[in-house]
Amino acid sequence: MSPSPRERVLRWLNRRPQARAWTLLGPGALWLVLFFAAPIVIMFVYSFMPRGIYGGVAPGFTLEHYRRFFDPLYLDILRRTFMLSLLCTVLCLILGYPMAYAIARSARWKNFLLFLVVLPFWTSFLVRTYAMIFLMRDTGLINSVLMALGITDQPVTILYTAGAVMAGLVYGFVPFMVLPIYASLEKLDVSLLEAAEVLGARPPARFWRVTFPLSLPGVAAGCLLVFIPSLGAFLTPDLLGGAKEMMIGNLVQNQFSSARNWPFGSAASFIVMAVVLVAILVVLRRRARTAAGGLA
Repeated sequence: MSPSPRERVLRWLNRRPQARAWTLLGPGALWLVLFFAAPIVIMFVYSFMPRGIYGGVAPGFTLEHYRRFFDPLYLDILRRTFMLSLLCTVLCLILGYPMAYAIARSARWKNFLLFLVVLPFWTSFLVRTYAMIFLMRDTGLINSVLMALGITDQPVTILYTAGAVMAGLVYGFVPFMVLPIYASLEKLDVSLLEAAEVLGARPPARFWRVTFPLSLPGVAAGCLLVFIPSLGAFLTPDLLGGAKEMMIGNLVQNQFSSARNWPFGSAASFIVMAVVLVAILVVLRRRARTAAGGLA
């Protein structure tokens, strides 16, 4: 009796481990190619094409869109975006590290605290942003409490400011800082801290000499998970900052929507992507040199 087609395929995969590995990678790789690589290639091609008369693209080749991005107006938007993203990352680290440390050291309430960290993801990010608008507007909860306590006689302008944008970014991205740091602290060997205590190290010294260095992989992952998405954020600056607080994400979104200048939007996206990749490569190379120097 001849084997069935299914049996032939299984025998062929068993004889070729590499083919079996590619079979497992195939669906995910196909998804990434179709919905990640292909759109990026299309945008890269669009960035070198002229803008159409009525929007979109027209046949041809030009570098005008890349030259246009280096106008001081757009460079100022890029600088502001990097500063806000860097500040958001620092604030998330300051707020997220103690939270992650407390969760990792909590035995009884660990699962409940993790549940509270991921609870905001159960609601749409748009809904959460609108909730912050209700909190920070002139007739919102914050101003109502301030006026009820007699701290101010009239509403304080909170909404549509840089502070409102920063509050929204930190609120949205702080869980991405907490979870990687918690994963690093959770795997920390407690015997190392006990050994440091036996050797006479006080709690601050144990933290800075043992705990913090061993949690640096989680800190690095958290910083990347916060910095890169905040760099491309457009919904939070648009809703909480209005037209006064434009970031590079708003610029790209406007070019693809109202301005209908797809080539310039694509060029701006690739310039930001290139800057981020160069910065990450520099940080990773410096970290690798530091690690090599420590081993030496």
